Amino acid sequence: MDLPNRNLKAVAVIIRAADAVREVIKSDAAASGLNPTEFSVLELLYHQGRQPIQSIGKKVLIASSSITYVVDKLEAKDYVRRTECPTDRRVTYAELTQEGQALMKQIWPEHEKKIDALFLELAADETEVLISDLKKVGYKAMEV
Repeated sequence: MDLPNRNLKAVAVIIRAADAVREVIKSDAAASGLNPTEFSVLELLYHQGRQPIQSIGKKVLIASSSITYVVDKLEAKDYVRRTECPTDRRVTYAELTQEGQALMKQIWPEHEKKIDALFLELAADETEVLISDLKKVGYKAMEV
């Protein structure tokens, strides 16, 4: 009987862990009446401020074709507003409204605690090694 390939096992562990983390984020977002994509966009705008709509998709890892729909939904909830770029008519920005800022100020600290709890078993240096190692695997996967 052959031993299982450790790299295949590592892939299964990565996928299961990512799915479990995604479920935590999905549940947390749903508690605030958001889906994970909406939550990601709000998080980006909360931490980085006004962003060109065209660049949001790349930063939150969603298809650029979906970003307009997501921004429309967040605008309908009064969490985001669009503003035109005064120097380039091709660029439209998305930014948090006062309601969006208030929501994120309310929900972000608790969300951050939940994410921190996922890493309680790891020392800070272990988390850094994990980040570095996963980046290596991810970059290699992009080459294949």
